[in-house]
Amino acid sequence: MTANNDLFWMEKALAQAASVLFITTPNPRVGCVIVKDGQLIGQGATQQAGGPHAEVCAIRDAQARQHALQGSTSYVTLE
Repeated sequence: MTANNDLFWMEKALAQAASVLFITTPNPRVGCVIVKDGQLIGQGATQQAGGPHAEVCAIRDAQARQHALQGSTSYVTLE
């Protein structure tokens, strides 16, 4: 992955975080995208308090789409 690709995918993760504005309090908004071979295979954002975090949502999304996670890269915004 080049720096430009990293920036592209991190922007996607930031968009995931932005999609849950105002619903995650008191938890921070976090977004996650999982990429394998240059393709998005899973994505997610932190849910309401008590719900799953972004990483769990993205993993579940990838698994629901029948993607293997081995060899993938996760881009996660920080809290």
